[in-house]
Amino acid sequence: MDLATIPLKHYVLRYRRRAVFGFLSVLGAVGLGLAVPFLLRETIDGLQEARLDTAGLSRLLAVFLGASVLASLFSILMRRILLGLAQRVEYDIREAVFDHLTRMDYGFFQRERTGDIMTKMSSDLFSVKEMVGQGLLQGSRILIGFPLAFGIMFTLNVRLALTIMAIIPVISVVFFLIIRMIRKRYDAAQEQFSAISNFCQENFGGFRTVKGFGIEDRMKDRFRDLNESYIDLSMRLTRVEEPVWPFMVFMFGMGTLLLLLAGGRLVIEGSLTLGEFVQFNQYLLFLQWPMLALGWTSNLFQRGIASWRRIRTILDARPDIRDGDTVDPSLTSVGGDIVLEQVDVSVEGRTLIDGISLTIPSGQVLGVTGPTGGGKTLFISLICRLMDPTRGRVMIGARDLKEYPLAALRARIGLAPQEAFLFSDTLANNIALGLADDAGAGGNQQPHEDKVLWAAGIAHLRDDVERFPQKFSTMLGERGVTLSGGQRQRTAISRALALDPSILILDDVFSAVDTQTEAKILGGLLPVLQSRTAIVVSHRVSTLKHADRIIVLDQGRVVQDGTHAELVAQPGYYRDQDEMQRLEARLEDGAS
Repeated sequence: MDLATIPLKHYVLRYRRRAVFGFLSVLGAVGLGLAVPFLLRETIDGLQEARLDTAGLSRLLAVFLGASVLASLFSILMRRILLGLAQRVEYDIREAVFDHLTRMDYGFFQRERTGDIMTKMSSDLFSVKEMVGQGLLQGSRILIGFPLAFGIMFTLNVRLALTIMAIIPVISVVFFLIIRMIRKRYDAAQEQFSAISNFCQENFGGFRTVKGFGIEDRMKDRFRDLNESYIDLSMRLTRVEEPVWPFMVFMFGMGTLLLLLAGGRLVIEGSLTLGEFVQFNQYLLFLQWPMLALGWTSNLFQRGIASWRRIRTILDARPDIRDGDTVDPSLTSVGGDIVLEQVDVSVEGRTLIDGISLTIPSGQVLGVTGPTGGGKTLFISLICRLMDPTRGRVMIGARDLKEYPLAALRARIGLAPQEAFLFSDTLANNIALGLADDAGAGGNQQPHEDKVLWAAGIAHLRDDVERFPQKFSTMLGERGVTLSGGQRQRTAISRALALDPSILILDDVFSAVDTQTEAKILGGLLPVLQSRTAIVVSHRVSTLKHADRIIVLDQGRVVQDGTHAELVAQPGYYRDQDEMQRLEARLEDGAS
């Protein structure tokens, strides 16, 4: 069963055997707790009526001690079992959420804020865990303890039991009113907490921009506003939640007062023994925690239900790009011509790709260029199936991309984006990111060492790395901040090459390197490109001229198509770029 599609109760029912043992432990603790007042009654009445001798008193006290010890052991056991069950449920939900997030498409992460997702996986998940653990623990104590305690009290004295039960309707009405207020205010507070998390994530991720513009004070003011709003919402929630506990203490006090008034009169009248009065009082004391816990548990349930509803927004989301009914599981390799047939891409009424029909023969190196916003990134996103066309279709090897399993398709496409995302891991692991885990070398060697070294050599990164103290074991900072922009791009090229893909896509990966470094990289890269189908997106003519064929995209259309020699011979964007870059090169040579 897909854990992402099941309701919360099924996460709990997976551990039904553990839950049963937990409930039995609760029953043992409650049962022994309810048996102790019987021993007190027998002891007090026996002493008052002179029915107990020293031996009898010793026996009762020994039984009392044994029951108390067993009740404590059962109490420890029920907490260990039920709270441990909640930890397991939390683990399962976190696994399900993360697994589901890995299957979501690019569009989902464009719509969802990272801070909101992190809040749902931390604060909201903690609330769900508390609801499950304490809900099962305290809920079972209430459900078992209340009926048994009041049942015994009714068998002892119906009139006195009804007197004490008079407080129950008052508690129920107040709880109904408070619960409705808690849920609404908790939702608002969690949404604001998500906004704070997202603000922090953006600021820490973009700290260079913040510092570069010298706007630290402005950001602190914005954070202060968000934080003050969160405090205000939290205080509104607290003003509703906090009276619950004092209210339950007050109602318990009222129950004690009723017991003293009504029970004391019965003792004076002689219709209730002193031992029975003490027994009644012990049951009221026994009910004190369940009555207090009722308010706390109700609060936990409201928080947990609201948080689970927020988590479900992730689990209920479905990716637009996914394996559908047309997938052929037998397609494990990717090869052949890439064909786009009358492909359109429209987003919110805007046409971003407009009627592209194009064939990229297998083994061809295709250069792609054009003005900013012309559709270059969308073009390669279609081939990787990061998005689907609104109209038309994309095929590889005469098979529609939708027939390929996504995992198989992307495993055979090596993509090096312009903005390379690097993880807080070793440089070697970042390069070997797309390789299978079980292919790593043993001992102290880096995983996939041969492939890592080969790919880094082709990308002209190896010489730089050899100068690092830890070489390929160098730990990168978050997003690779310990590397220069050019080194990050070359790491992205190495990562794509290490896959040894059937289709290699390089998206403007030379923008952060100088022309001399570009020439060195191309010297090693060109033989690799020519041994497979390759798509090279670039604004540099010095890169594009090595391609077998070049297309120019403008406003989502192919406006030029030909070799380097053909395109520089005809008016248009490509020739303008060639002339401008030649002039820039001459000016740089003259300045040097």
